[in-house]
Amino acid sequence: MTAGERRSVVERFPSGHLPPPQVRPLPDAPASTWRIIGPGVIAAGVGLASGEFILYPYIASQVGLVFVWAALVGLVTQFFLNMEIERYTLATGETALTGFSRFWRHWGLVFALMTYFANLWPGWATSSATLITYLWGGEARWIAIGMLVAIGLILTLAPVVYTALERAEMLKVAAVLVLVVVGVFVAISAEAWADVPTIVTDASIPVQQLGFAVLLGALAFAGGGGGQNLVQSNWIRDKRYGMGGYVPRIESPVTGKPEAAPGTGFIFEPTPENLGRWRRWWRFANREQLYTFVLISFISIVFTSLLAYSTVFGRDDLPNDIEFLRLEGDRLSATVGGWFGTLFWAIGAFALFAAALGIVDYTSRLAADVLKTSYLTGQKESTIYFGLVWGLVVIGCVVLLAGFSQPLVLIVISACTGGLMMFIYSGLLILINRRLLPEEIRISSGRIAVLCWSIVLFGTLAVLTIVNQVGRLF
Repeated sequence: MTAGERRSVVERFPSGHLPPPQVRPLPDAPASTWRIIGPGVIAAGVGLASGEFILYPYIASQVGLVFVWAALVGLVTQFFLNMEIERYTLATGETALTGFSRFWRHWGLVFALMTYFANLWPGWATSSATLITYLWGGEARWIAIGMLVAIGLILTLAPVVYTALERAEMLKVAAVLVLVVVGVFVAISAEAWADVPTIVTDASIPVQQLGFAVLLGALAFAGGGGGQNLVQSNWIRDKRYGMGGYVPRIESPVTGKPEAAPGTGFIFEPTPENLGRWRRWWRFANREQLYTFVLISFISIVFTSLLAYSTVFGRDDLPNDIEFLRLEGDRLSATVGGWFGTLFWAIGAFALFAAALGIVDYTSRLAADVLKTSYLTGQKESTIYFGLVWGLVVIGCVVLLAGFSQPLVLIVISACTGGLMMFIYSGLLILINRRLLPEEIRISSGRIAVLCWSIVLFGTLAVLTIVNQVGRLF
């Protein structure tokens, strides 16, 4: 390849604080989709948290199944967001945050800080700990502290962090599917099954009963949301998707062999051979997200909604927090048997713990990528990552030891931050996938239209949520 040909590929990348990517051939795609299953399962596993176990079931318990349609709209929108995040990483081996930072150095830092604001209070650990108290008693605060330390150790001692996370989330998804299969036969009433068509026939937006913010939050964040979507870049890179195969993975400083490498990536020349490989990679990546993230998340939301509708529909004393699961479990124990109530709480506790594991990982992973690429270029990403993991663990332990309940300001920040992030990066994804990639693999007009819908949707949600929360404060 001549120097002129190399320039034709890399000249699209703005000159600035980041060097241009290196030119290398695109690695060949695997022969089967099963070989690359993983990132979508992690996304579904981390996303199956309080929203799927509390928010949608709570909505179903109050108004029936009329709002389940919103989960599908949210998941489909996030599917296209995730695929445009993956497009850039498949083509370059860089994360989407690095692509954003090529246009303004501090874009990555902005998103990393917003992700920290959304996840700073360790509610993701206390939710799992609270479910354990339903099973065996104890004080949720001390159990949550033990969980935080366990999460830090798991992420530190695993030789390859991504592999440990993938296995944990696959085990979680399998456990949830066991709950689904058993619950379908023993816990969901015939009347609830008969009302399933109302998901379509009676679809509505029950604002008067539940309030605008609750419903729009459920629509926007079914499955994932905020920083969790962005980290798809990092997860597929560690799974060796596309040009990510050239980038070292995050490995334990204790049991692995971390490598020092530049934070920037690679690009391939659009030759017929490379483009053939690209089409296979793109087809496999789309299937993986659709069959795992979208399908698993939607099945879980429908099931948990049906379960709540079948057991506690119509009660007006149900709290919209973790206590909802205690009342639902008590009702399941009374109607099905104590064994199923125990199974419900046990799988719920493990599911929320696995979600917490993923939250600590992706919060630290995003920040480590940004710091390594734009600010601490001489450091190993693995070293930065593990420092951030334990920093988040220590902050969570301090908050819990101090006895703080979740401050209202953090609730407001968490509610507003995710939608605002998605509004901003929906537009930035169009920019990097149009400006930086070769014409043959750029984002299509149809997918640009979907991202424009995402901009309108999440921009509107962010504004309405901020207005709603500020109004409640004053």
